[in-house]
Amino acid sequence: MTITTIEEDNIAKMIVNAAYIVHKNLGPGLLESVYEICFCHELSKSGLKVKRQAVVPVNYDGIVFDLALKLDVIVNDLVICELKAVDLMHPVFEAQLLSYLKLANKRLGFLINFNVPLIKDGIKRMILKS
Repeated sequence: MTITTIEEDNIAKMIVNAAYIVHKNLGPGLLESVYEICFCHELSKSGLKVKRQAVVPVNYDGIVFDLALKLDVIVNDLVICELKAVDLMHPVFEAQLLSYLKLANKRLGFLINFNVPLIKDGIKRMILKS
């Protein structure tokens, strides 16, 4: 079992809270970009450092590809959030987040789908096992 740090746990709580606030105010049915802007605003109001569409370089075969990977949101340079606004969550989204965690050298991530009646059903916490 992988254990998260106290800082990661505190950030995680604020991420879940921000998702609840945004979903409570907007509900399902909007574009992902709308949720991303509002979600980042809520996190910023909590004093967290937030980067939207953060570029993570990919090293492959001795070459660095700078624009190969963009994370939806990275919080305090520790936790990755991949946001969705879809009817059905596809397993590839989980694989995507795990790959992002690995390539960005992070351990904790959230897959958040805002297009659900109850946001608790749209939040998945994922930890990259070392």
